[in-house]
Amino acid sequence: MARYTGANCRLCRRSGEKLFLKGPRCYTPKCGYAKRACPPGDHGQNRIKLSNYGVQLKEKQKVKWMYGVLERQFRIYFEKAARTKGVTGRILLQLLERRLDNVIFRMGLASSRVQARQIVRHNFIYVNSHRTNIPSFLVDKDDIIELKAKEKALKKIKENMELSKDRTVPAWLAFNANEIKANVLRLPEKEDSESAIQEQLIVELYSK
Repeated sequence: MARYTGANCRLCRRSGEKLFLKGPRCYTPKCGYAKRACPPGDHGQNRIKLSNYGVQLKEKQKVKWMYGVLERQFRIYFEKAARTKGVTGRILLQLLERRLDNVIFRMGLASSRVQARQIVRHNFIYVNSHRTNIPSFLVDKDDIIELKAKEKALKKIKENMELSKDRTVPAWLAFNANEIKANVLRLPEKEDSESAIQEQLIVELYSK
């Protein structure tokens, strides 16, 4: 499974905003973006005016990095959204939000989406009573997501829940912290996304 293995803080600096890719560290003075908010590289502090294409590309890259998706898979999501009836940009964001690794992160079981992907890959997650270890699995309305882990792993996940207690669970999920179980009440909307995303820029970029 292909994945990005570089420095996460460089991605935040490149996008010009915090993407919270390193969990609790992003809320501390140790955050790389807090230390150096300029883009990485020798010319990062130079002010460069982006073209329209540059603005569109920057927004697409930001969303890719945020959800931990590489270019090929992101393009597949866009093409699927374009074929689906409705507003393409909103459907694209909906597909990304429905990813199982994102759902685990949004439930507060992981401090970052990278960690959520590990939890899924380690066979701790069940969807509708079926073990599911595919991070890109798309949840649907009325699905039930459960965690079943041994004591050592469960202890770490409960620590993550404590660290994430101030993070709001989105309205499209009904989360039971005692049973570590969530029910998908409805499909997510753009307003349920954590960050301000200009999805129309991504549509314009891919429509050229």
